[in-house]
Order: sequence, then C-alpha cells, then structure tokens
Amino acid sequence: MECNIGAKGKAARLKLGLMALAGALALAIVTIAGFVEGTIWWYGVAATTFGGLFTIWEARAGWCIVRAMGFKTPL
Repeated sequence: MECNIGAKGKAARLKLGLMALAGALALAIVTIAGFVEGTIWWYGVAATTFGGLFTIWEARAGWCIVRAMGFKTPL
C-alpha cells in the first residue's frame, strides 16, 4: 500500500468522504423522523457511513483502491 495519489486526489477524496458522511447523517435524520420506514434504510446509513469513512481513510493514507486495481482516475 504505497502512496498512489497526489495532493489533488487526496483533497478530492477527503471532500467526497465528508459529503458521504453528511449524506449518511441526513438519511439517518430522515429515517429517525419517520419519513421513511423499514430496516433497509438503516443499512443504507451504515453503508454510506462506511464508504465515507473509507474514502477519508484513503485520503489520509494517500492510497486509492481503484488505482491499486489498475484503473486510471482523472486526479
């Protein structure tokens, strides 16, 4: 796991991770408020939270799983 992204990529991933966490929080609030019902929505909150935290971790580590698999990303 060596660094495979630059400063622009790190910043983009950090921003994306924070937006995902904000989305997870919004979904949790909507679920708690009762606008949507069912356990499935909590799985969405959990998945979005995990994805956001993983993306933030990628930004901090300077490593991208997509680039590690051989795909080229624009940043």
